Amino acid sequence: RWMKFEEKVEDGGERWSTPHVPALPLHSLFQLRTCLQKGTMLLDLDATSFKEIIDKALSGQPEEAELQPALRQRLAALLLLQPQHQPTKSLLQLLAELGLSPCRGRKPGCPTKHPPTASSPGQSEPRTQISKTPLKEQLRNRFKKKVLPGAEAAHVAVGEVEFLEKPFAAFIRLRCAVSLGSLAEVSLPSRFLFILLGPPKVKAYHEVGRAMATLLTDELFQRAARQAEHREDLIAGIEAFLDELIVLPPGKWDLSTRIPPPSHLSSPCRRTTVDPLDQQPHGNGDMTAAGDRASAGHPHSGEELERTGRLFGGLLRDIQRKAPWYGSDFSDALHPQCLSAVLYIYLATVTNAITFGGMLGDATANMQGVLESFLGTAFAGFIFCLFSGQPLTILSSTGPVLVFERLLFSFSQDHSLDYLEFRLWIGLWVAFFGVVLVATEASHLVRYFTRFTEEGFCALISLIFIYDSLKKMLSLADAFPINWQYRLDNITSYSCTCNLRRLFNPIFTCLTTLHYPPLPSIQTPPATPEGLSRTQCLDQGGHLLGTSCQYVPDVTLISFLLFGGTFLFCTALKCFRSSRYFPVGVRKLVSDFAVILAILASCSVDAVLGLETPKLLVPSELKPTNPARGWIIFPFGANPWWVCLVSAVPAVLVTILIFMDQQITAVILNRREYKLQKGAGFHLDLLCVSLLMVVTSVTGLPWYVSATVISLAHMESLRKESATSAPGEHPKFLGIREQRLTGLAVFILMGVSIFMAPVLKHIPMPVLYGVFLHMGVTALNSIQLTDRVRLLLMPAKHQPDLAYLRHVPLRRVHLFTIIQLLCLALLWVLKSTTAAIIFPVMV
Repeated sequence: RWMKFEEKVEDGGERWSTPHVPALPLHSLFQLRTCLQKGTMLLDLDATSFKEIIDKALSGQPEEAELQPALRQRLAALLLLQPQHQPTKSLLQLLAELGLSPCRGRKPGCPTKHPPTASSPGQSEPRTQISKTPLKEQLRNRFKKKVLPGAEAAHVAVGEVEFLEKPFAAFIRLRCAVSLGSLAEVSLPSRFLFILLGPPKVKAYHEVGRAMATLLTDELFQRAARQAEHREDLIAGIEAFLDELIVLPPGKWDLSTRIPPPSHLSSPCRRTTVDPLDQQPHGNGDMTAAGDRASAGHPHSGEELERTGRLFGGLLRDIQRKAPWYGSDFSDALHPQCLSAVLYIYLATVTNAITFGGMLGDATANMQGVLESFLGTAFAGFIFCLFSGQPLTILSSTGPVLVFERLLFSFSQDHSLDYLEFRLWIGLWVAFFGVVLVATEASHLVRYFTRFTEEGFCALISLIFIYDSLKKMLSLADAFPINWQYRLDNITSYSCTCNLRRLFNPIFTCLTTLHYPPLPSIQTPPATPEGLSRTQCLDQGGHLLGTSCQYVPDVTLISFLLFGGTFLFCTALKCFRSSRYFPVGVRKLVSDFAVILAILASCSVDAVLGLETPKLLVPSELKPTNPARGWIIFPFGANPWWVCLVSAVPAVLVTILIFMDQQITAVILNRREYKLQKGAGFHLDLLCVSLLMVVTSVTGLPWYVSATVISLAHMESLRKESATSAPGEHPKFLGIREQRLTGLAVFILMGVSIFMAPVLKHIPMPVLYGVFLHMGVTALNSIQLTDRVRLLLMPAKHQPDLAYLRHVPLRRVHLFTIIQLLCLALLWVLKSTTAAIIFPVMV
């Protein structure tokens, strides 16, 4: 059988082989062409049953090849016999047959199998004729789920017949596809039939039949066969097939070796216009050859970035484009995949909010802390997902914004200015500048962002995620120090004692000052009271003394194991979709919920071990982190009046930062390779971010912009692939499940996380850092820069067959990569210094 690829019944007759590319003898194609030139050809035949088709095929022979009536009758009776199909058995059926294997000799008492529908050679019972209605075996065939809706079956009947003296060949095309009863393995309508029967002296019938079946699986020959009006049109289809044929020389290839299906197939349209040798995809699978050289992946040609010449013209066009899709943005989310995306992105967003909230608290004396980060992320993200043009974008705090906040707070402290009030005016100016950019359609500048800029920015953010996750894990050695001086031989000398003398020293001082006579009944308490726990000692005002007091065994080790295990588990389960084990539905489900399963597994390991690993800390009260501030920041108060004017200067830098960060992320998310159908909204997204700056500045919450890595993870978690595919064919990428509900659910969960502290406190932080590492590595592997860096370390003969290596000299590729790496290193150094405020200009 053939569905794009060939499958054969193995010698034992028990199972179908693995799908493989058909390898045809060249001579069989020439013989097939001869059969079509000289044999019977019926195009647009009107028939409703297989018997009617056979009768017309036998009576429509050319005069020179017409059969005698007796031979015609015998041939018709032979063709109308019920064929034997190789059943496709499930694992349970195979196990059941294995259990019944001792009973194959039909001993008394053994259950019998279903009677066969036709007898094989050597059996005495007669074979039945083809049924006009499908059999139960056809309707229940498990192979049918592999067949796409609207597919048709083609029948190829070849064989050796003793009573024929010369071959009989017929090609039949029905005007309308009809069901031919029990003829096919699966009950499908049929349109094409090919029959080739001849005397036993000719041994090539089987190969000619294979050639015909392979031709019928070719899209271009199918088109020729459907549109053919004469015999010559069909012959021309074979000639076109022969023009594209690739011949393997004999002796250089073992015909018994089955060629596995390729991971990517050329479309019929591209086969007719482009050299087949230039069809290789990119190494990362994201781009195609010719399209990539013409800057594929960028919405340059889309009308989203065309200027209208009117104030707010681009914004109005974004609204008109996105409004018809607004209802489907909610209905399209009714899929189990969206649930896994919500849980995955929620945990990533929680971790990011806690991380940046903690760093903001350290940088601003808790004027902005973890609670403000939670509330700001929930509010800004919810509003953005509700009204933005690209709701798949996830808003979050970013590193460059954090650097600006730190510098702004230091400047305010040095010049005795109120930080939050100064920040309020900067935020208002940024919002004003952002609205001006939207009104003047400044987002059209996005068309000048090149792959060089996108990859450098994405690589920088990905490396920040990887670096921060590793840095946080290494800092555990400070919170849970490893006792490097521990020696097993000195175990008797290690101790940690509780010293309570401070508790009694004030009493002795008081007695000495007042010159009371000594009280012989008061005695110094022992320094190491037995049975006193660490907590009890500290509660009573004591302190711990000894070399092992700060030593917490096993916590650092198990934290690194949880960190690495979560990362590896996430990666392995994500790749489970393309594994060979379990049905495709199970593989997809495991792959969609990979991150959640990895987190649950790591949390279970942590709970079983019972060690005091650092856990997720979520604020449990709705009050500002710093009691000295309120929830509303007033514009006029502690600062001089001129601050509202001076703040326009740093606001220009923040505006550049917000514009670059927001729009580069938007360009990356709206690449052509993601096959988005609902369009982009660059102007509308920038307007939402600008207006949110007003609210977050007035309430003293952090500023938010698109988070590149988390947004990419959101997109990857919503990938759609074809549900049915031919055996051996990889599922096709269909696009992204575009909707608003996952983002809204994520930020609603962020808002209620304050009340979920009893549950979230059981999640170890090393597990979430492992998710961070997975997100960074996944985003880094999705860009072409990573493939080109690998090329620097590969000898030329081991390099993959990448499309750009066919058209660009290798030294130019390496030069481009080195320049890109130098610029990336410069950005990294810049962001790590106090000059990080000019980071957007350097991008």
